[in-house]
Amino acid sequence: MPSHGHLACNAQTLVNVLAPEDIEFLIKESEVITGRPGRTFAVAGADWQAYRLHWHQGVVKIDRIDIAGRVQSTERIPTRAFHEHRLIEALASGQLFTSPVSFPS
Repeated sequence: MPSHGHLACNAQTLVNVLAPEDIEFLIKESEVITGRPGRTFAVAGADWQAYRLHWHQGVVKIDRIDIAGRVQSTERIPTRAFHEHRLIEALASGQLFTSPVSFPS
């Protein structure tokens, strides 16, 4: 399985995102624990697309990132419209993952 950006793509360590409402929590959890903005998510598939999500008041910023963690494209969508995004489709199919976070040592 390839590695994308800062996402450890080891099937045993990835966390399957189960519900749309978990995404905002997972982003904020990562920001609190790591002190870095946003969180990286991956869509399982042949090319394991990776995205860095930032949850702002009223807007979700979605950066598509490459294997080196460089931003390839950016979308900004209202939080109320996020439920229609392709990442939610991936979640519904059981294909949206993120790495667990831990406190820095």
